[in-house]
Amino acid sequence: MLNIIPIPAFNDNYIWMLHDKQYAAVVDPGDAAPVLAYLNLHKLKLTAILCTHHHNDHVGGVKKLTELYNVPVYGPQLENIPCANHKLGGGDVIEIPELEIKMSVIDIPGHTLGHIAYFGANSVFCGDTLFGCGCGRLFEGTAAQLFHSLQQLANLPDETKVYCGHEYTEANIRFALVCEPDNASLKQRQADVQALRAAGRPTLPSTIALEKATNPFLRCAEPTVIATTLRMAQIKESDDISIFTALRTLKNNF
Repeated sequence: MLNIIPIPAFNDNYIWMLHDKQYAAVVDPGDAAPVLAYLNLHKLKLTAILCTHHHNDHVGGVKKLTELYNVPVYGPQLENIPCANHKLGGGDVIEIPELEIKMSVIDIPGHTLGHIAYFGANSVFCGDTLFGCGCGRLFEGTAAQLFHSLQQLANLPDETKVYCGHEYTEANIRFALVCEPDNASLKQRQADVQALRAAGRPTLPSTIALEKATNPFLRCAEPTVIATTLRMAQIKESDDISIFTALRTLKNNF
């Protein structure tokens, strides 16, 4: 049985570990220390490292881990990932035989130019592109790129579990409620998230269905989101990308 668990790192990062109680793979190990502690505590053998993009809080632990484990390191072909020996682009498929899983690669530029996601085992590991009720900042790509990347993720099956790189959901919901104050699904999500955080539990994984119902960055065609954005951003263009671009700017200053 495949288990997917969050390993907290830094202030709000999650390093995702997939394991079957014998073998393990990690996604975006920004820090080696908590990964090694978990591996040692549970007597797991690391078999693969998967990286979504080059930011140090997602790859900073790769070098140390590869000094201790001779494993494949997967990463985007358009970015410089430490020790990466398998460069990937959209449409590629990787296999982790020890865990009996295959994952397809999706190009999702925007946050960074080479950002990728891994989709498999009814899950998507999307780094800093899609967050719980939010999306990543634009550091390298354009708003149009990020919009189209998010649409690719939104087109995954509704039941797909969404594993993001940070615990941002509670703050993102506050912004989402400004965009859609009467969204009943969003109000319910806020209550659920507040209960999880009060109990010291992560708000992730989400699902694609939940994101489509509550995440304003996936709801740029919704009349209420359009009206709120036009008013707050004082723009006239109401096409999806214009609304998305304005939303991302509003969130930056929220």
